[in-house]
Amino acid sequence: MILIGIGANLPSPRFGQPRGTCDAAVEALAALDGVRVATRSRWFESAPVPISDQPWYVNGVCAVETSLSPDRLLAVLHGIEEDFGRVRTERNAARVLDLDLLAYDDRVSAPGDVPIVPHPRLHQRAFVLLPLRDVAPEWTHPGLALTLEEMIRSLPADQVSRPL
Repeated sequence: MILIGIGANLPSPRFGQPRGTCDAAVEALAALDGVRVATRSRWFESAPVPISDQPWYVNGVCAVETSLSPDRLLAVLHGIEEDFGRVRTERNAARVLDLDLLAYDDRVSAPGDVPIVPHPRLHQRAFVLLPLRDVAPEWTHPGLALTLEEMIRSLPADQVSRPL
């Protein structure tokens, strides 16, 4: 199972509000040769992490099928972000679109591998885990051997993410 996180908290000149951008990002993934979107979560409204005065995010997760390697898939995701107008500035900055490679089957990256899979902070993020429950409720983190429900129960109380 290949999992991709989708998020946005800034309006896009092409797609409007963040939810429209996220919908368009799923369509862009589905339009790629060699990529099939198998399923998608509901959209969630999520507070920024770390807490800040930025606008709240729209987040979701989709499962895809592809023969692209993890590094090639990540490059494609970055290309979609760029096409949608994302400009990378500082870490955790507000953004028009964020696409994260969360997991690639049961792979666990070795130190120094790029990309790092599973995503190194996915187990600490409500905006990833709650939508992931829609897509793969039985998913277990291959590196930590924690179930999705165990990770959700361990989330900090200050992380707010709710279905739209």
